[in-house]
This record gives sequence, structure tokens and C-alpha cells, in this order.
Amino acid sequence: MDLSVVVPTLNDRDELGGCLDALTAETPTEILVVNGPSTDGTSGMVRDREDVSVLVETDDRNVNVARNAGLDRARGDAIAFVNPTMAVEEGWLDAVTHALDGADAVTGPTHEQLRAGVATDTSESRTIRGRTVTYFNGGNAAFTREVLEKLDGFDEYLEIGGARDAAHRLAGLDYDVAWATDMCVAREAATDGGMTERNWRTRYRSLAYRMAKNYGIHPTVSLRTVRHAFTDAASTLRDVARGDAKPTSWFGNGRDVVVGSVAGYKDGLLARYTDRSPRRNPNGWSTRADRAVAVYDRR
Repeated sequence: MDLSVVVPTLNDRDELGGCLDALTAETPTEILVVNGPSTDGTSGMVRDREDVSVLVETDDRNVNVARNAGLDRARGDAIAFVNPTMAVEEGWLDAVTHALDGADAVTGPTHEQLRAGVATDTSESRTIRGRTVTYFNGGNAAFTREVLEKLDGFDEYLEIGGARDAAHRLAGLDYDVAWATDMCVAREAATDGGMTERNWRTRYRSLAYRMAKNYGIHPTVSLRTVRHAFTDAASTLRDVARGDAKPTSWFGNGRDVVVGSVAGYKDGLLARYTDRSPRRNPNGWSTRADRAVAVYDRR
């Protein structure tokens, strides 16, 4: 099996070097780096490396655009996506190829170094309207080319949640996602001890969009969105009670949740109407050919 590995990156120069070192040790057929408008010297670093087959430069900060730009130039009959902040562990390539011998898509665990040890995740599935959806890690996943063509790649409307959306669409097309315990990647935990601030409007626009697009007008769509909103609201309210957040931020977050949800729901229904095929991807891989502003191909 010829495996192409696509690494989308944006201002991840230091972590990217370790990611590429680990990938090279696993000897995939080719490595493609898709670089967004980075300002940290990523382009020069990648061009100096002989183990990167293709460097694609884009002017878009959207990771799903970067994934599709990698698909534009990948030649393998299987294609993997790896986050630049992760390093594949020994045996990763064998785990991918063995799993894809009997599956349409495969993902695996992430090992995260913590002060108290190493944390790892597990397979995650949900049943929505009778459809069993198995989620995959967008930074550690591999697919046959046939599956990606049927999906038409990733939905470029989404700034976040592209992998979750693709998981819903895989289930809609009756494709299975396998869990390979040896397909491991490692990630260093953040060292500053701080919390990453969420963009609530973007988060809920993504959630409502992919639910409406994949399941249409149904109580499940609104109920799942509301349930997420109540959970997040309770979490933020606890932060206010502890003094970790201001009451004004709680109200502001609520406004962003409502605005994002309404926009996402509207756009999701429009997308569902636009692409009535099972792949549900009106903003996919085949819709444009101008993602790259420059390509450096060593092949």
C-alpha cells in the first residue's frame, strides 16, 4: 500500500520539525506539508528538508482547506493526516496499513505527557437518528483514496469541526472507522498551565451547521445543540463563581452561542439543500482548484 501523509500547518515551525522527524523514521511513500500563511519561518525550514516530498503554500488559515490542498497532490492509494504538533510513535505505519486492509478509515490513540504520567484517549461513538457515528482524530487518521473521493474531502465552510463533520458523513455513506491501538501519536502537554479561550460563536456555528446539514429539520438537531449549550453554560458559571471569569463574559458567551447556533443552523440547512447526495458536502474538495499559491514538488 502506498501511503501519502498530509501535514497541515500554520505557525508550528518548532513542533513541525519533530513531527516530520518521526514520520520520516516510519518511511511512508511520501510526506506532503501544507503551509498556511505562516510567519515563523516554516516555509524555509520545510524547503531545507529532503524528506518532504511536496510543500504546498496556501493563503487560507482554514485547516480543511489545507487538508483538501494536500489531497490535490497526494499520489498514494491511501492518505493519512497528521497534526504538526504530534509525533507518530514506532509502528504507526504498520498499524495504518494493516488496519486499512480491512477498513475504510482508521484512527488511533493520542498519548499526552502530563505531570502525573501519560494520558491516552479511546474510541468514541454516538448513535444519532439510528446512525452510529464513530468519531476520529483529525490529527491522526488515514483513509483509502476511494473513501475520500466519495466524501469529496473535507467541508471548507467549517473553520473547526471538519473531522467531526466527516465522521457523520462517513456513517451516512455506510463506511466504518476502525480503531487501531498501535496507531499512536504523542503530544506534549501545554507548559504554561493556562486555559485556551474558546471562540463560542465559531464552536456553535460549526456544531449547528454539521447537525443541520447531516440530519435536516429534526428535534435531535436542536436538542443536541441546546444540551451542549447548557453544559458549557454551567461550566462557565462555575468559573464565574470561582472568580476565574467575569459575569459579563458569561452573558457575552451566551450571546455568541445563540448567534453562532442560528447562523450555523441556517447555513447547514442551505448546504443540505445544495448537496442532496449522501456525501453532504457542497464546499468540498472538488469545488475549487485554486487553493495553492505556490507548490514545491521534489518527486
